[in-house]
Amino acid sequence: MADRTGGLWAWLAAVAMVVFAVVPAHAEDGYELWMRYDADPAAKVALAARIGEVRSEEGADASIVVAMAELRRATSGLSADTDRATLLGTAASPAIAALRLPLDRVGEDGFILRSMTLDGRPTTVIAANRPVGVLYGAFHLLRLAQTGGLADRIDVIERPRVGLRLLNHWDNLDRTVERGYSGQSIWDWWKLPGHADPRYTDYARANASIGINGTVLNNVNASADSLTAAWIAKAARVADVLRPYGIRVYLSARWSAPVELKETATADPLDPAVAAWWNAKADEIYRAIPDFGGFLVKANSEGQPGPQDYGRSHADGANMLAAAVKPHGGIVMWRAFVYSETDPEDRAKQAYSEFRPLDGVFADNVIVQVKNGPIDFQPREPFHPLFGAMPKTPLMIEFQITKEYLGFATHLAYLAPMWEEVLVADTHTRGPGTTVAKVVEGAVDRHRLTGMAGVANIGSDRNWSGSIFDQANWYAFGRMAWSGSATAQDIAREWIAQTFSRDLAVVAPVEAMMMASREAVVDYMTPLGLTHLMATGHHYGPGPWVSDLARPEWNPVYYHRADGDGIGFDRTRGGSNAVAQYAPPVARRFADRRTVGDEYLLWFHRVGWDETLASGRSLWGELVHRYDRGVAGVGDMRRRWAALEGRIDAERHGEVRDFLAIQEKEAMWWRDASIAYFADVSGRALPAGTRAPARSLDEYKAISHPHAPGHH
Repeated sequence: MADRTGGLWAWLAAVAMVVFAVVPAHAEDGYELWMRYDADPAAKVALAARIGEVRSEEGADASIVVAMAELRRATSGLSADTDRATLLGTAASPAIAALRLPLDRVGEDGFILRSMTLDGRPTTVIAANRPVGVLYGAFHLLRLAQTGGLADRIDVIERPRVGLRLLNHWDNLDRTVERGYSGQSIWDWWKLPGHADPRYTDYARANASIGINGTVLNNVNASADSLTAAWIAKAARVADVLRPYGIRVYLSARWSAPVELKETATADPLDPAVAAWWNAKADEIYRAIPDFGGFLVKANSEGQPGPQDYGRSHADGANMLAAAVKPHGGIVMWRAFVYSETDPEDRAKQAYSEFRPLDGVFADNVIVQVKNGPIDFQPREPFHPLFGAMPKTPLMIEFQITKEYLGFATHLAYLAPMWEEVLVADTHTRGPGTTVAKVVEGAVDRHRLTGMAGVANIGSDRNWSGSIFDQANWYAFGRMAWSGSATAQDIAREWIAQTFSRDLAVVAPVEAMMMASREAVVDYMTPLGLTHLMATGHHYGPGPWVSDLARPEWNPVYYHRADGDGIGFDRTRGGSNAVAQYAPPVARRFADRRTVGDEYLLWFHRVGWDETLASGRSLWGELVHRYDRGVAGVGDMRRRWAALEGRIDAERHGEVRDFLAIQEKEAMWWRDASIAYFADVSGRALPAGTRAPARSLDEYKAISHPHAPGHH
């Protein structure tokens, strides 16, 4: 038997140095994401020594097969230590069952990862109740190896915080992507079903590695064609590729599809002919995709058709679709993102006003999908008041991974701190400690359906997401949907170690950049609780002056309401009273200028320009200070990144360097244009020592970007 102490490790390390020394370096273009198994020779050697012989009694199962293949891929080129082993399996395996592991603690998707001695051999056991849990356990083992967490003995028990961990692709059938900034849609519909791009397998690997278990293939602003036989066949081919990785396929359903396809005269959900059409359509889909997840629906929002067109409620519509998929085990995710010109008082109130009265009316296979905030994925919003307000209805939180409002793909904005800010927010709906996370996890009201959805930032670009750092947001979404204990900072460190290096000289400055980045964007775009200040349509760059759009709530002036006296939207009892939609302790905090905090000040309050804030500055002075602070924050990120030259491969370092230069230039544009506008509206001079905007207000207003990406 080989020596399992220092001699073995030294020998393997020496072998690995020789192996890796003769392998030519390949370009680091970002394609491998965080699964860069060859990047750290020492980690790869340690992993190979730990894994040894990979075996399972369930080797015919597709998920077990890919789990074993991933472990072998991670140690390719190195001989296994035959004195050690890794045993994979479920409770259905006699070898696993004999170990009497506490698998009752891990649920359907969780796993146990444990060091044991079996038949005299040091063995790493990866056990779960289902094969996909084994796959997740295998990826966790690889993550430990890549991040330096591979201890001599491992004892890990994990289960995901929510059951549905889904990406929502806003991908159109012509391969354009609404709010997409990373090339065309990953789904090459034209070649499907005849050819499935091998990239789909790598997409599945990446998602499985972070616990994502579902994907909505098409845009919520859906086309009826996606429900025709030809397009169902295309979706079925994608589903075949994703299935071994535990990823179920879902489709966005256009409410008026049966009418548009000329197969019914109406889309009234209470019309028997409409229900029969959807029943038949569900049967057709499940014949092609037996594990089809169900439908995502955007209805009666932004001009989309829906049941309200027929005098019916959201629940009427959702329940009709739910009945169609229920015999097959499917669900309906009904989006609560609704607003229309019929609610002129305050757009922030409309979703609560429409959905709160429907609590307890939805079918048991319906989950209502609610955005993190009450407006629309802004750089900062308070948590949505529906969280905690619908105890009889499961709510699925929706985050936006793609950066529609935070600088597209060229601005570095790590979004996990934003999502964490929402998840830890206390709704107080059942007393102190009733956080948004506990509501979403189903812990408060014992809901069976739980979930998180993320609007994907994935496209055909070689680096998947348009920039290297935008990969971190994809990674962070999956990890936060899985883990209820990992913080935004923990996840940043994991991602850095796997994507760049475990060297603290790299980890520390990159972590500092990431953790400060979102706040910098808030400062130079929407400081002090301002919101929706971007240019119209494409949402690129500043446009606080926009006031001529057809609907009032499309215009930035609707949200900031600046004039010569002050700025801000009064949502207290004296204004729209949106605070009343929150539980009383939260409503009191938001309604009181002394307790609301600067972060949400102008979201809930109208404040005079010359009023003094907690900083001792006037509101006008503090606003200018925040804009300047945001620009300075980007400058700090540029300096930190420049100092890493030589520690990061040239290709990725160069791309990030260039993007940070773009970001600093555009942060100054945001700062200058916004200050020029608010100075003009307020009639205030710039505070002493403040740099004047580089251009006139009229010049900023004249800037146009008719071909900006992501706007279709």
